[in-house]
Amino acid sequence: MRRRLPSLTAAALIALSGAPALAASTQLPPPDSLTSMKVDNAYRIGPLDTLDVNVSQVEEMSKPVQVDTAGNILMPLIGELRAAGRTPSELSDDIAAALKKKYMKDPQVVVSLKEAQGQKITVDGAVQQPGMYALNGPTTLMQAVSMAKGADPKFANVKRVAIFRTVDGQRRSAFYDLTQIRTGKAEDPRVYGNDIVIVDESGSKSFFNNYSGGFGSALGFLGMLIRPW
Repeated sequence: MRRRLPSLTAAALIALSGAPALAASTQLPPPDSLTSMKVDNAYRIGPLDTLDVNVSQVEEMSKPVQVDTAGNILMPLIGELRAAGRTPSELSDDIAAALKKKYMKDPQVVVSLKEAQGQKITVDGAVQQPGMYALNGPTTLMQAVSMAKGADPKFANVKRVAIFRTVDGQRRSAFYDLTQIRTGKAEDPRVYGNDIVIVDESGSKSFFNNYSGGFGSALGFLGMLIRPW
């Protein structure tokens, strides 16, 4: 049986626990993990990602490599290299430059993403297949919901979809209306690794309606919610 309200409640409780009230805003900033990185349309390698490294005509250097928790990889001949925050193309150039210094005249290196372990989101609530999903590149809210096989046609309230994210060490959130996004009336926001996406349920089962007065006070909870409309 597909999980609905129990998993929604659990995810929201995790997101809200210990979070102070925050001032309302019209947008949700990027997460802490990206504040020191350039945010663009290229995928940025993260800790625990698995990469496919291919060095032309060098079999011992052509293999899957996992980024460690510190954001580095260990390569034969080269040693330790920084990978986190780099695009696959940039890391290819870094490896080629290191090889060119001592070992090869014109190294041909290709790095590709095999598995984005360090960049996963949780999609929960009234969706067809709740769970954790890997981000293999820039991903929007609509795409995130699609990863979970879409909103549940019987139970979902697609006008109330929340993104929970850690910004400046605090848990923040924003509500979005998928119907507005589909018709081009609202921007389709980008989601990032470790985000929690929750599709609310319609009617009396709505988690946000039932619990908006809890967690200490209604003002504390509502002050945390960032409404983009």
